[in-house]
Amino acid sequence: MHDERTLYDNPWVRLGKADVTTPSGTRFEHHTVTLPAAAMIAILDEAREQVLMSFRHRFVPDVWGWELPGGLVDPDEDPGQTVIREALEETGHQVASVEHVATFEPMIGMVRSPHHVFVGRSISSTDDPTELDEGIYVWVPLAKVRSLISEGQIQSSGTLIALLHLLSF
Repeated sequence: MHDERTLYDNPWVRLGKADVTTPSGTRFEHHTVTLPAAAMIAILDEAREQVLMSFRHRFVPDVWGWELPGGLVDPDEDPGQTVIREALEETGHQVASVEHVATFEPMIGMVRSPHHVFVGRSISSTDDPTELDEGIYVWVPLAKVRSLISEGQIQSSGTLIALLHLLSF
């Protein structure tokens, strides 16, 4: 990339145009989208047989589906701290043994938005959630996750990656 200029910018999204040259030598302008980093966590019960998830509506794609708790990484915040904060805010659960399992770009080649995926264990339910628009979190048996995925009830990329990780290891 030779240069990139901003076309639009706010705290949620930055649109740009980049001057790039491909490995074959072709030079052109390419649109870019930059979104804040996000982090999500699969919270397991003590027996590691259930995961805490919420069934909620996402209005942009107009879909209902199961999701893990998570959110945007605050400036100067470690993604591991983000998932601990978001778990408490969204579910009322304190988590321990937070393990980073993956960082990925959900639309590599067009969008910059690193997504950090963690797995943790609930050590206590301390309070009621403070974020009331996130849906009601319930314990979902891991044995049911494969069918939820195949039925299209899990569409969030971060949720899919975390759950597939749990099913694989």
